[in-house]
Amino acid sequence: MESMKLILSIVERGQGAAMLRLYRKRYVPIHIQCAGKGTATSVFMDILGLGSTEKDVLISFAAASAAKKLFHDLDNELRGHTGGAGIVVSVPVSGLNSLVANLAAYHVEGLKEKGEEKVERTENSLILVVCARGCTDDVMSTAKAHGARGGTVIKGRLSGRKALEQAYEVELKSEREIVAIVVPTDLRAPIMEAINTEHGLRSEAQAALCSLPIEQIVRLG
Repeated sequence: MESMKLILSIVERGQGAAMLRLYRKRYVPIHIQCAGKGTATSVFMDILGLGSTEKDVLISFAAASAAKKLFHDLDNELRGHTGGAGIVVSVPVSGLNSLVANLAAYHVEGLKEKGEEKVERTENSLILVVCARGCTDDVMSTAKAHGARGGTVIKGRLSGRKALEQAYEVELKSEREIVAIVVPTDLRAPIMEAINTEHGLRSEAQAALCSLPIEQIVRLG
């Protein structure tokens, strides 16, 4: 079975349903849709022509050949025809339960090429910061001070926090927000180090963070 990819799409609020329809036509069948909010100021958004800060966030799973075709189409004949501005990135998946993987592989049977072509990674990384709700502005201020341009916030809730509380003798807040930040890879380390130093688990933000390598990236609109 060919490798799997996670596709993260951040588009303007209301465009998520249209993107889902587009993805299904291109052999990408499995999606989780979330509501998000951009961190850039309205003035900055207006200057860049990026529209509203309210976002639809799609987390999709696809076979590598389907992801390759999707990004090719988004970067060519579909460029400017997706209904709004946004960003789409893909990251490699090292493990996925068999039912999901088999469904993704089934949808792409007629598309697969002989011999999977290797995809070269871009010089970008996806940083995910999970912090206490209400602390995202401070986290983003730190990230921007070290070169980040903006991020997208998704609301969440911390589960299984008792183990962390016992291990580090801290009381963790359950209400969380996830900040997704796409940055050039050479800025990843200083941004993550600064966020961890100023907003780590023992701070008010109680942030935990990780980074993922981005293989493909397309900016919409």
